[in-house]
Amino acid sequence: MDKNKLFVGSLPWSITSDSLKSLFAEFGEVTEAIIINDRETGRSKGFGFVTFASPEAAQKALELNGKEIEGRTIVVNVAKPREERTGGGDRFRRDDRRSY
Repeated sequence: MDKNKLFVGSLPWSITSDSLKSLFAEFGEVTEAIIINDRETGRSKGFGFVTFASPEAAQKALELNGKEIEGRTIVVNVAKPREERTGGGDRFRRDDRRSY
């Protein structure tokens, strides 16, 4: 797990990757800041990721958790690895279904 990378959620729709980087730059060197956009509409999904040069800077930036920005209370956590997804939109795997 990368302790330098933070998940930032509940962001205002107006936040850009550049403004996200500026917001977190006060805590240390930001190597990457990215807002996740919807593939179809191109609009922000309201969350993103910030990567710092050092784990110490990332740890300090966790102080922004719960801070209000443009009327929204943001969530800041250490980013977790993406879980593997199963395809097909099926809620249950075939072996998890009960036979009646």
